[in-house]
Amino acid sequence: MTRLITSWLSDMDGVLIHEEKALPGAKDFLDKLNEKEYPYLVLTNNSIFTRRDLSERLRAAGLEVPEEHIWTSAEATARFLADQVEERRAYVVGEAGLTTAMYNSGFVMTNVKPEVVVLGETRTYSIEALTQAIRLIENGARFIATNPDVTGPSEHGSIPATGAVAAMITAATGRKPYYVGKPNPVMLRRGLNLINSHSENTALVGDRMDTDVLSGMEAGLQTHLVLTGSTAREDIVKFPYRPDYVHPSIQEVAELI
Repeated sequence: MTRLITSWLSDMDGVLIHEEKALPGAKDFLDKLNEKEYPYLVLTNNSIFTRRDLSERLRAAGLEVPEEHIWTSAEATARFLADQVEERRAYVVGEAGLTTAMYNSGFVMTNVKPEVVVLGETRTYSIEALTQAIRLIENGARFIATNPDVTGPSEHGSIPATGAVAAMITAATGRKPYYVGKPNPVMLRRGLNLINSHSENTALVGDRMDTDVLSGMEAGLQTHLVLTGSTAREDIVKFPYRPDYVHPSIQEVAELI
């Protein structure tokens, strides 16, 4: 049965931009969504930057995406915890994207009897902060992390990311975190609620099988894999599930709208 797609979720890096430059078809894709007034969100597991920061980053690449159309793992984590934590006391290891989201969701950030320890992406992990996190988790604080990515890109190669640091805390405490970002479909479902859309009428565009396509499939969305990022066509067979569609770039997706 053909699905009527009237809402879209799109990953950012590897789909819309690469190394601060817009990818072919990205502007056409966004223009089509705006022309048809389709609800949409641009998604990222990166929790370092605020939505305003990311909107400006996209603008510098020639893409106009207002901050209300951007959905990060930091925002998803903060809103998830707002429904989970009664006193809203949290010890946070992360940067502005996460701390701003937590603050806006009514959290007090403290190392005195926090209900949760929240781990996000940062380029300056300190042993002192991680030691504090370990001790708080040992004393009963719940362990939450924004996303499971174990490495992130840099101009010099891979660098350790949230998942790798979470593994270190798990080794020290025996406690595994609950990850809110992709591939957890919680991030997508909360995004859908944000734009008042239903999974049956929503499609997701991503460049990774293990986060984008998996989360889209588990959330019941139509999935589109583009080959301009992390996944090559020959990689698809390594996974036990498949995207609904595979495209050379988002240009071909734009032509479907």
